[in-house]
Amino acid sequence: MNLLANENFPRSAVEALRAAGHDVVWVRTDMTGADDEVLARAQVDGRVLLSFDKDFGELAFRAGLPATCGVVLFRFAPVSPEFVAERVVTTMAGSTPWVGHFAVVEETRIRLRPLP
Repeated sequence: MNLLANENFPRSAVEALRAAGHDVVWVRTDMTGADDEVLARAQVDGRVLLSFDKDFGELAFRAGLPATCGVVLFRFAPVSPEFVAERVVTTMAGSTPWVGHFAVVEETRIRLRPLP
C-alpha cells in the first residue's frame, strides 16, 4: 500500500511499515518543512496519510480530499515507539478499506467516514 507518514510518526513505525512491504513516504525525511503540502502530496501520489494529528480530519473534509487517497488518524496512547510500530503494522494489514475514507483508529475500535 502507498502510505504517507506524517512527521509526527515514529521512525520505528515507518521502518516497520516498509519492512512489511508498504511504500512509505515520510514527511520528516522526504518532505522536510512541508506543512500545507502534506494533504496535497497524498492526493497527487494517491497515498493514505497516517498521522497522530487530529487537525487532518478537518483539513481533509474542508479541502475536499478525493476518494483516491485516505487519512488514518491514530488516537491511542503511544506507550513506546515499538508499541506504535506493532500497532500500526497490524492495523494497516487488516481488511479495512482505507482508500476513500477518513479513519480514526482508537484503542478498541476503528471508525470510518467516507471522504467527499
